[in-house]
Amino acid sequence: MPTKSTEFREMAADSLAAKVKEMEAQFFNNQMQAGMGKLENTAGLRHLRRDIARARTVLSEKARTSTSV
Repeated sequence: MPTKSTEFREMAADSLAAKVKEMEAQFFNNQMQAGMGKLENTAGLRHLRRDIARARTVLSEKARTSTSV
């Protein structure tokens, strides 16, 4: 199930960056499994890719607000 952006906004910037790295590693592993035909939930790739995009967006918003203040 996709993560909501409000959940990402509640996280600190450093923990959010760590979460993005974790999701990217998971996405890579899932892509490899999909390529080998061993991934059962292929829709999970789409959800994970979009979660990564949401988290990166929130992370860039946090970076913009911290530098402009």
